[in-house]
Amino acid sequence: MVSDDADRAALRNFGQIVKASRNRAGLTQEQLAAQINYSVEALASVEQGRRHPSRRMVTVVDEVLDAFGVILIAWKQLNRRRGLAKWFQHWAELEDQAIALNTYESRSVPGLLQPESYAWALMADALPPPPSEKAEARIAARLQRQEILTRTPHTVFSFIIDEVVVHRQSGGPEVTRELIDHLLECGQLPNADIQIMPLVSPRHSGLGGPFRLLETQEHEWYGYSEGQQLGRVLSDPNDLSALHLRYAKLRIQALNPVDSAGLLKRMRGTL
Repeated sequence: MVSDDADRAALRNFGQIVKASRNRAGLTQEQLAAQINYSVEALASVEQGRRHPSRRMVTVVDEVLDAFGVILIAWKQLNRRRGLAKWFQHWAELEDQAIALNTYESRSVPGLLQPESYAWALMADALPPPPSEKAEARIAARLQRQEILTRTPHTVFSFIIDEVVVHRQSGGPEVTRELIDHLLECGQLPNADIQIMPLVSPRHSGLGGPFRLLETQEHEWYGYSEGQQLGRVLSDPNDLSALHLRYAKLRIQALNPVDSAGLLKRMRGTL
């Protein structure tokens, strides 16, 4: 089921794209359903905006209708919106087009660096507990966002994470081992630096809370700050100047990427 009016409208729009592509190809619902090996009822539900299709279904439909990736792109946009909080959607759109992204986090590992097991561990503690469909949509959207880590042309990433976030062992030791392995793997990417802010940090410029900064393709900068049930995209020059100063100081105060990797390896060895 679709959760609200906006989601329903987005799903209907997606269904219209599928229907228009099918009509362009000169196929009936019955003919297309037979070619993609899905029931006519399932295809009709998608075209009418009553069902959220799987990636497999969308991929096959796009190929059979020779849609040049248009249907898959529309599905990605639908899926991204469906699994993101309303207050985060604007930032996610900016993030998707960024050429540089700086992230400081003291609560949990940033979504772009979360392996699926860790993401589910965090979801298990969400209150009120989301329905299973909504939880799956949130995880899918989070994992889909991670595609920007490896696509080309590369976005340049800097992540600073408080050591306590890993020490918390969200999900237990096994999940934490997977998390550390994933962080070490991401830290090997040529376009990503991961730094750990030590547990003992007499000088710490991030005590005001987590924040993010990004640079667009037009070389404009935006910031983002998030709290309980809300998030703000920041564009005021004074706000951005303050965040740039704090992030520059945090990069000096945190361990460098090589020492951060060494610390993560030692932490893994204790689990």
